[in-house]
This record gives sequence, structure tokens and C-alpha cells, in this order.
Amino acid sequence: MKKVVLKLDLHDDKGKQKAMKAVSGLSGVDSISMDMKDKKLTVIGDVDPVDVVSKLRKQWYTEILTVGPAKEEKKDAGKKDEGGKKDGDKKKESDQIAELVKAYNAYNPHITPYYRVVSAEENPNSCVIC
Repeated sequence: MKKVVLKLDLHDDKGKQKAMKAVSGLSGVDSISMDMKDKKLTVIGDVDPVDVVSKLRKQWYTEILTVGPAKEEKKDAGKKDEGGKKDGDKKKESDQIAELVKAYNAYNPHITPYYRVVSAEENPNSCVIC
């Protein structure tokens, strides 16, 4: 179970309904909630965050804010344990984010930083007036 929080560029309730309907069509979604004040969409379930984003990016600008476990554990341990766990959680979270960015770049090849330059000499069909 994952909790995915996304920021959407929505302006009205009609867009909200369309976004929630689009996400609800994905398999593995348990619950969906939308906060129109902050324009945040929260999806809970066994769903791939990249699939959710790709479904929503067809119509709206979508940004992944957080990806994490669905239920937060109660922290009754001592402060020494919390300090050690926070450092480990931050590393794990940064690794997860880096992994998601790599997966998204592989999924959407249009954001690649590589450019192809074709000169007129290489292309025999090009027209160049000298």
C-alpha cells in the first residue's frame, strides 16, 4: 500500500471530477481524496505513481509531491531511536525519489537533454541556396 500525493493544476470542480474519475479507473486504487484549497490529490493503494502521473498529465500539469507508506506508524520510541530513524528515512526517501525520477525519464523520453543536429550536407533532400 502506497500513499501518493500529487499537485494538480485544477481550477474548478468539473476538472476535479474528471481527475478523480481518471485515477479511479486505474487498478489497485483504494481511496482518492482531493484538497481543492492546496490543489493536492491523494491516492492510496497498490498503484504505481508513474501510472497515476501519466494518466493525469494528459490533461493537467501534474507534480509528484510525496510517495510513501499508506499508514503512518506511531512513534512511541525514545528520542535517540527517532534521531537514528530519521536519517535512515531521509536516505531511503531520497533514494525513492531518485528511482522515481529515473523511471519517469525512461517513461517520458521527450525530456531527454540530448539534441540531434543535422547539417544540410548530410541530408541530400535538403535545399540550400548558396
